[in-house]
Amino acid sequence: MKFSALTPTLKGIFLAISIALVAILMANWSGVNSILLSLIVGVIVGNTLALSDTFDPGVKVVSGLFLEIAIVLMAFGIDYGSFLKLGWQTILIIIITIVVVLWATLFLSKKMSCPSSAGLLVGFGTAICGSAAIAALAPSVSRDKSDMGIAMAVVNLYGLLGMIVIPFLITGWLTDIQNSLLLGASLHSVGNVAGAGFAMSESIGEMAVTIKLGRVAMLTPALLIFGYFTSTADDSGIKTKLRLPWYLITFIAVSILGSFIHFSPDVLSYTKHGSNFLLAIAMAGIGLKVSFKTLFSSGKKGLVFGAILFGAQLLVILFLIWVFDI
Repeated sequence: MKFSALTPTLKGIFLAISIALVAILMANWSGVNSILLSLIVGVIVGNTLALSDTFDPGVKVVSGLFLEIAIVLMAFGIDYGSFLKLGWQTILIIIITIVVVLWATLFLSKKMSCPSSAGLLVGFGTAICGSAAIAALAPSVSRDKSDMGIAMAVVNLYGLLGMIVIPFLITGWLTDIQNSLLLGASLHSVGNVAGAGFAMSESIGEMAVTIKLGRVAMLTPALLIFGYFTSTADDSGIKTKLRLPWYLITFIAVSILGSFIHFSPDVLSYTKHGSNFLLAIAMAGIGLKVSFKTLFSSGKKGLVFGAILFGAQLLVILFLIWVFDI
């Protein structure tokens, strides 16, 4: 089927789906995150091909509606019951670390003049769960889709570097539970944590992933609290109350419901794969609208900002491990 035979909306959607499918195939071959690859391929296609404006309606749909549905589907994987089973010391370390990183994000984003909302998204992704956290927060704090693309690129880069480097740095001088805490409470995605943890040992991998899932469970309260502090002011300069869009209200409702009703493994599998696929499509659409110029100019500050937050996060966790004598 030729693009010219499709309606304007379908043209953009079909292009984004095609890019996402290519990225998923590349991810299966390379092991790199398919969501990040979708963004990268989208940026390359958008900057090398002279796409007409007829693709814009479809690209707007995938970077808007598809993204919102993906966020709702993420909620099925959140389980507050598992979080409460981690033990009070571990829970306290996770909460304190998240609070410190989010506070540092708000403080440093102003001091460093990190471009627009990209710094806020980098900090939120660093504190909680990488790409998923950025995707959940972005529509509430940023009208510029390129901010989301920059934040995802930065967070995924440091997550990958941390997965490779941190196990070499900590092997031999921390206990298994300390290694698990450092990895689970710091690395950006579940994949990063699993890659680093299981590379050290099976027991460290299992504990680290459990701790990481505890961080993921903090996504709902973190969205509400951080969303309030980053809400914008109206024309009169008065800060408006946080207005939650439909997908965040649904996300919160599903995440709370999932703590009382255990969804079947099939439901969890379908929603996880559906969320990842829709998120990959949305990232492809966002990538199509990100220029190399914007990526390079804003990305440099984002990289420095992300490195500072990631380094601070590691130091906070090590300090708390020492304080609680774990």
